[in-house]
Amino acid sequence: MTTIGVVALQGAVSEHIAMLTALGVSVREIRTPDRLDGVDAVVLPGGESTAMARAAAKVGLFDELSVRAGAGLPVFGTCAGLILLAERVQDGETLEGFATVGGLDITARRNAFGGQLASFTEDLAVAGLDGPAFPAVFIRAPQVVEVGPEVEVLARTGVDGPVVAVRQGHLLATSFHPELTADPRLHRYFVRMVEGLSARRAA
Repeated sequence: MTTIGVVALQGAVSEHIAMLTALGVSVREIRTPDRLDGVDAVVLPGGESTAMARAAAKVGLFDELSVRAGAGLPVFGTCAGLILLAERVQDGETLEGFATVGGLDITARRNAFGGQLASFTEDLAVAGLDGPAFPAVFIRAPQVVEVGPEVEVLARTGVDGPVVAVRQGHLLATSFHPELTADPRLHRYFVRMVEGLSARRAA
């Protein structure tokens, strides 16, 4: 059975766990580096990126996760998780001096859609998902303002608006919170992505 770890330092942890459990995968809460042993993939949840980075620094969690992601461990970051995966962050002064995960060749801009009162939902066309538009929930959400050549853009807001979902090989990230919806398709996409990557490594 596929085992996916959810970084459980702060943020929407229980919502990710519920979504993944409903999809039939084994889920493990990750608070320390040793808990990464044996997982097939990791989810970095939405929440507050600085709070997560500060908590992770106390135990070296993101240093270790960065090494493993660099070696091919699949990671799915949502909202704050996207910021923590980004190689470059605008308005990221509060993250300075703290390790993040990195590896995703994007520039992210924090709180690009505004503060808490500017939260909104939007139905998005997301590449790779069948069925109707995805009901994306944006809360103090970042935007992807630059993407590297290996990064696939999966979704934008509006007709040709800011990039809000990307994939680069084994790394997946969204500006929005799929875990705060009743729609499991993005989590299912990630699970299938992880299983596909595992099958190719085993071949």
